[in-house]
Amino acid sequence: MPDKTILIVDDEAPIRDMLRVALEMAEYNCLEAEDAQLAHSLIIDEKPDLILLDWMLPGTSGIELARRLKREEVTAEIPIIMLTAKGEEDNKIQGLEVGADDYITKPFSPRELVARLKAVLRRTDNTSDNAPITVDSLCLDPTSHRVTIDDHPVQMGPTEYRLLEFFLTHQERVYSRSQLLDHVWGGNVYVEERTVDVHIRRLRKALNHEGHDRYIQTVRGAGYRFSTKVSIRA
Repeated sequence: MPDKTILIVDDEAPIRDMLRVALEMAEYNCLEAEDAQLAHSLIIDEKPDLILLDWMLPGTSGIELARRLKREEVTAEIPIIMLTAKGEEDNKIQGLEVGADDYITKPFSPRELVARLKAVLRRTDNTSDNAPITVDSLCLDPTSHRVTIDDHPVQMGPTEYRLLEFFLTHQERVYSRSQLLDHVWGGNVYVEERTVDVHIRRLRKALNHEGHDRYIQTVRGAGYRFSTKVSIRA
């Protein structure tokens, strides 16, 4: 995946050095920042393809920077991988809720990091073209605006279609109801959050063929996630 630029944001120089070496060996271009202010300037000026962002930074934290980037139109689509020593589940969910695309807990191997980074870049690159998106026998074709399961057409309303398209292009990430409203309905439209639940139920009903509705998972206290992995409830 040539010509991709990665911004490394970490206040510890040895960690930045380790990350830069690993990424340069994988043929990525690297930028570095030690705090959120410098990082934001580089993001605006250089427009990196992905940001490796440490949770704990001096001054403005990484999580606050991520929240700011996802709110600003010019930076909202840049994928973010959070790096942190925090391993608790609630911190992971908090990181994903603000829009991070993945979350890696320190210590991690450079090989794991590069693999996760490639996966995020592949996933986010899918949003830039109109190629059909396929998960098992479920297929959404943006060009024809059709959804099929086992080549059979699936009937759904326009909002359910937009929801499904968003989920398919943002798999394995948890989105709160308010985030789904912003992304699918638009930030200038006033809709109550419980309306999201109604359309999620309609979408699940439309996909209720050979268990395809299971892909849309409820994450208690956080929101919804599209995942091909089996959800294990406590």
